[in-house]
Amino acid sequence: MQTNRRTLLKGMAGMTAILATNPIIALAQEGAGGVLRVAAAKPAGDLNPHAFKGLWAVQDLIFEPLLRYEHGGRFSPALATEWQVEDGGRLLRFKLRQNVKFHDGAPWNAEAMIWNLDRWIGKDSTAWMNASRLFAGHKVIDDYTVEITFKEPVLGLLNEFSYVRPSRFLSPKSVDAAGNYQKPIGTGAWMEEQATNDGSEFERFDDYWGDKPGYKHLELMVLPDSRGRMAAIRAGDIDLTGGEFLAPIKATEAVTLQAAGVPVVVEQGTSTIVAGLNPDRNPALKDLKVRQAINIGFDRNAISQVLYKGLAQPAANIFPETVHLSGKRFPVPARDPEAARKLLDEAGWVGDGVREKDGQTLSIEIVVSEEQIAGSRSLAEVMQAQLGEIGIDVKIRSVDHASRHSDIPARHFDIALFTTFGAPYEPFGTIIGLLLSTYDNGVDGKLVIDPEHLDPLVNAAASASEDTVEQATQAIHDYLHDQVSCLPLFYVPSIWAHTNRVSGFKAPSTEYDLPYKGLALNF
Repeated sequence: MQTNRRTLLKGMAGMTAILATNPIIALAQEGAGGVLRVAAAKPAGDLNPHAFKGLWAVQDLIFEPLLRYEHGGRFSPALATEWQVEDGGRLLRFKLRQNVKFHDGAPWNAEAMIWNLDRWIGKDSTAWMNASRLFAGHKVIDDYTVEITFKEPVLGLLNEFSYVRPSRFLSPKSVDAAGNYQKPIGTGAWMEEQATNDGSEFERFDDYWGDKPGYKHLELMVLPDSRGRMAAIRAGDIDLTGGEFLAPIKATEAVTLQAAGVPVVVEQGTSTIVAGLNPDRNPALKDLKVRQAINIGFDRNAISQVLYKGLAQPAANIFPETVHLSGKRFPVPARDPEAARKLLDEAGWVGDGVREKDGQTLSIEIVVSEEQIAGSRSLAEVMQAQLGEIGIDVKIRSVDHASRHSDIPARHFDIALFTTFGAPYEPFGTIIGLLLSTYDNGVDGKLVIDPEHLDPLVNAAASASEDTVEQATQAIHDYLHDQVSCLPLFYVPSIWAHTNRVSGFKAPSTEYDLPYKGLALNF
């Protein structure tokens, strides 16, 4: 969307209506001094940490993990102060933090931990987590020491205990007599005061064990339309907006906000947009030379400009450097039409205009979904134009989100766009979920299917020791790169904006966290 005076005025007019009807925003305008006002695209929803319905970033305010995922794949203590992995990866021992309370005064201890674990670990509904699927048992050593055992070593074990759900902790008193969830009560820095479809209000938990926020209230304001959010932050009616899952900011919006003097933070994220290739549907893609020609037949920098106004870094690896075990850096392929044409000639695809071979035209269909990746139609149009110049006929098929969820697992595409999972699920979330043919990951589908060559590499990495895992994952990266099994396009940036009323902002380590820590409000 192009931002101009007309659309900006329309957004401001819409903001007036929002202010008139949204009591959360009206309250914040009346006395915003000690309140951090955060935009969200939708209501917080069901915040039960053992369900999968609410906004991740809001659950992060209330519920804490045993350990936190930090930038670069490090872990820091949270509700556990120490942890050890023993017995070849089959035993995980946690030393729990003492003198911690839930919001309702219930104590945090081994009993509370086990009560929470029993609500999800080892259940069929959470078998997608290795820690749950391979769970063997748990044992209370003392009031603040718990051991968990597994049937075999667990890939990504510590990552899984840092997830926002289901591995965070709810007060045992926040359920009814039958064990049914009633309200969100955790150990986090914020307590929910009230929630409606217009927003949610949170009060600082003054008995919080960690560093307490310097402001007493946090308000989540539901602004579904991105133009309304942009108008609100320019007017100072909200303090903070952004995040892939909370209130996404388009690159065009980020540039507009920057030009208006609004502080915008753009950092390297942890996910990648990758074009998946399906040789089983289009036999032309079985030829390495054809894949190589496509790889250098379009301009990644041009795509970055189209989608992210240059804010996204073009990619050659499936993971950015911000992901642990992301591998050695490969050079980003530069567009080289002459070299691409030569490769197609060598592959037997010849002729002026659209190339042919054995009576067949070199035609490829790209499937895109604007609901999955905003701007993906424009991305495909760049590839269509540039690959057309080397003799490849590119057709674009746009689908809605539901159709994509059926087409991609069924492999009804020649080329389709995928997004890697991002931290804290990396690297093995994507390696197992999108690359291992035998693993059922539902509607996400498979980026690459290669049982003969790739599956053994993935299985070797999955069973590698700490000493050999880097070499084993590098073998996967090398194979994907050498075989051009997929086309990494660019690394998705993390984009946030805040007013000058906010200082000390730092982008969160994952898109599932709300970055309130370390913030100060200039009253």
